[in-house]
Amino acid sequence: MKKQIIIVDDKESIAKIISIYFTGEYDVTYFENPLKAIAWLEEGHIPDLILSDIRMPLMRGDEFLAYLKNNELFKEIPFVILSSEDSSSERIRLLESGAEDYILKPFNPTELKVRIKKVLK
Repeated sequence: MKKQIIIVDDKESIAKIISIYFTGEYDVTYFENPLKAIAWLEEGHIPDLILSDIRMPLMRGDEFLAYLKNNELFKEIPFVILSSEDSSSERIRLLESGAEDYILKPFNPTELKVRIKKVLK
């Protein structure tokens, strides 16, 4: 059975690129904001990994991460951040908050795939 990844990003084009690279290897579900992802999770879906942007309307990715890590049902789901924010202090803050990895945009899709495999081991 394929592992399931959800992508949460307000730019659908990012999700499409990732989906193309993950086709056949993972089941990918896309949400344009964390609130929709949370509603889906609360329906009983538990993905193997969440890949989320930071800067999004309605709810930021770091707020989404905090919500998940403070929820007994979801705190064990690996969370990987995709962000254009190239700040060492921001990376450290988010990694300390529970993110498994922090990947800068623009990203190399092959590198992203390798990093995701490592997190899912």
